This record gives sequence, C-alpha cells and structure tokens, in this order.
Amino acid sequence: MTLLDKFAPLAELRGALAASGKVPSVATPMDAIHSATEGVIDGRTVLLAGTNNYLGLTFDPECRAAAIKAVDELGTGTTGSRMASGNYAGHRALEREFAEAFGWPAAIVFSTGYQANLGAISALAGQGEFLMVDADSHASIHDACRLSMATTIRFRHNDPENLARRLERLGEEAKKTLVVVESLYSVLGDRAPLTELVEVTRQHGAMIIVDEAHSFGMYGPKGVGICAELGLLDRVDFVVGTFSKSLGGVGGFCVSRHPDFELLRLGSRPYIFTASPPPPVIAAARAALSRLLRGDDLRAQLWKNIGRFNAAVTRLGYRTGSKDPGPVTALVFGERQDAIAHWQGLLDAGIYTNLMVPPATPAGLNIVRISLSAAHTDAQISRMIEAFEQLAARLRPAA
Repeated sequence: MTLLDKFAPLAELRGALAASGKVPSVATPMDAIHSATEGVIDGRTVLLAGTNNYLGLTFDPECRAAAIKAVDELGTGTTGSRMASGNYAGHRALEREFAEAFGWPAAIVFSTGYQANLGAISALAGQGEFLMVDADSHASIHDACRLSMATTIRFRHNDPENLARRLERLGEEAKKTLVVVESLYSVLGDRAPLTELVEVTRQHGAMIIVDEAHSFGMYGPKGVGICAELGLLDRVDFVVGTFSKSLGGVGGFCVSRHPDFELLRLGSRPYIFTASPPPPVIAAARAALSRLLRGDDLRAQLWKNIGRFNAAVTRLGYRTGSKDPGPVTALVFGERQDAIAHWQGLLDAGIYTNLMVPPATPAGLNIVRISLSAAHTDAQISRMIEAFEQLAARLRPAA
C-alpha cells in the first residue's frame, strides 16, 4: 500500500476515456492561441467554444496594452502578499473600481477566483457559526467550507423551501449563518431563484453571499450581474466574482455593502498568505472592467449569439441543462459514450468544447459544454450550428 493507491479509480477512468478515441488523459493541450475564438490543438486550427471568454477580452487592444505597460513599469510580479510588499497602487485602485461598480463601500481583490471564495467564505463564518450551502456549488465553495471552522449544512440545489426548512431548524442560530449560492451554475448553465433565496435568508436573519463568476459581465445594468438585474443589491450582503471569465484574466474579488468587510483582510488566511496578483494582471483587469462597464455592444453581441445558437440546438432535439439560455450551454446525454462521440465529432470538425463526465458532474450526468463569446462572429456561430446539424443526423441525440 502507498499513498498513491487511492488514485487507482481515477486511473481506470482515464484509461476508459483514452480508449474511447482522442479524449486526452488529463486535459486538451492548447498548442497556440491566435485570438479570443481561434487556437491550435494537435497542429490544427480550431474554433474555441469552450473557454468561458464571454466578452472576448483576452485579446482586447486596451487590455493588452495596459498589461504590457505594467510589465515595463512594474515588472512581472510582486513577490509578496498584500500584507507585505505586494500591495501596489493598482491593487487598491481596482478594489475601489469594483466597489464603485456595485455602488458598495468595500471590495477585496484576491489572486484567483477560487481564492476569492476560499478567502471570503472561510473568514466570514467561523467556529460556532454555520454555512448553509447549495449542494451543487463549485469546488471552491466546498473547499472554503472545509477550511472554515463553521458547521456546514447543505440544502437541495436551487430549492428555497429546503433552505427555509434547514434555517428554521437552526432557530436563533440562523442569525449566525452565511448562506452560499451561485447566481449561474457553470456545469448546467442553470440560474438560481435568487429573489426567493434572498427572501428566505432575510426572513431568518442570516447573511448571503452570491458567487457571480459566470454571470458578472453579462447580466444587469452595466453588466455587474444577476443580483443587479433583479434589484437585489440592497439585500445581498456579499458578491464574489472572478477575472477569468468576462474579464479575460486571472484573479478574483469580493464586494460587500457592509463597510466592516474591510476587516476581513486581517482574518482571511488565503488573502494574508498568498502572493498578490502580478502588475500586468491587475492592469489588464482594470482595463477589462472599464470596457465591461461600458460594454453594452459586447453584451448585445453575446446575447445575439446565445439566442441563435440555443434556438438551433433546441430545434435539433438536444437536451440542455437549463431552460434559460445563457452563455453556458450544457448538452446532456444519458450515456458517457454519446457525450464522448459528440465531443469527438465536434473536435474532428475543428470545434473545441468541454467534455464533462462523472464524477466531475452533478447527478452523474454526461455533458458537452459550450461557452459562447461576444467575439464569435456570425460565420463562426453558423459553423457551430452546421457541425451540430451533421452530428444530429449521424448520432441521433438523446431525447
């Protein structure tokens, strides 16, 4: 027996996937990236339809210029945490800009979106307190619960009534509870019933944090998310987001309507003990945020692409993970081999998507996930639709 023996089931899964065709053993290697929508895989130019690059800002001229300028003036990294030598003027400016975008008094920038959840949630709820978490939450949320000293309770996915019952059981202790949900879930692309979840939370005197990783940039006034779209910013306590989707970079943030949130800097271990984001990353994020806030043209193009693509796959009989079209379109298959065949067929047609199979998916689902972008042209959307038409005729998708 060794410490590595427990990975045997994963090795078996890897072997099964590899035997199915060209499915990579770990992850699809990107040999080169030419633009927000084109790259090279295995020596072939492919259309990128699985990158979460929702507004296409990875190659935006303003963002690239800002990053290059920061490298020239400030170097490639800070080599220190925010609590030491890594607290640059750009970090503080970006925090002010996030807070202003939400109309809230406080914001903290983290080194990754994963860390934003890890750092905020684990510090907000501690020993003798409670975390009430949607069962289908992202891994970063579940890991934050493990890091926290709070008692973790899970409620059924997108079920306000189940949340209410669990809060009721806590009685007065509900006032020491942080409810944790996402606004748009990344695997199936389904929206949370946020208005109802917020109402239940407030009825029981708890606080709520909403992860807007996959909705920030696309929804609501100025694109700041579904909470803003639904008019909930005066009732939600904290919002978490990431740079790695709409902002086209890497990093994360948490904003709050509570001024005392600033004190979290003194109690969040992931914030205190991690090197701060490099200057070019922060500079690009600031440029991307500015572009996002004035980016109604980008959002309009994205939603045009979403409407056209989702109408096509629905017409072709594919089962999608959500009734509400959004930037994530998850095609759900009953059998793993059906999902693999579609993923492989799309790659053969020069279109890169995401293959997701158990145990990485909820409810044991087999999924091909497509991420649309404002950078996708009409011709590229037509190419995706044509590929699915050919696959539907050949493979007959599950009803």
